[in-house]
Amino acid sequence: MNGISYAFFLLAAIFAFLGMALGIQMSASHDHTLTPVHAHINLIGWVTLALFGVFYQIVPSASSGMLPKIHLAVALLGTLVVLPGIYLAVTGGGETAAKLGSVLTILSMLIFIFVVATRGRARA
Repeated sequence: MNGISYAFFLLAAIFAFLGMALGIQMSASHDHTLTPVHAHINLIGWVTLALFGVFYQIVPSASSGMLPKIHLAVALLGTLVVLPGIYLAVTGGGETAAKLGSVLTILSMLIFIFVVATRGRARA
């Protein structure tokens, strides 16, 4: 597995674990207030980061240069900001971090779209 794919997959696995742990905690406590956080940990942290890793693994030429590293950094930063931001929004602590994290997360997807569009096609 190439370096960028490995990094995306390792982070995805960590977020999957955190999402599962939060789900178990919510179930055990019968308090599902944090369901939006749980859902976003699993969707953004686990699924999205893993899919980014899949792409970089099956299109190894897309893994070269600084852009994939920038993509990884923005994706991770967005995830690390949006998740506690959603927690704060749900618990009454304000929405600023959720908004900032959302912007970073969508920027990460825009970078991914650019990478796929410019590097995703097989060369003839």
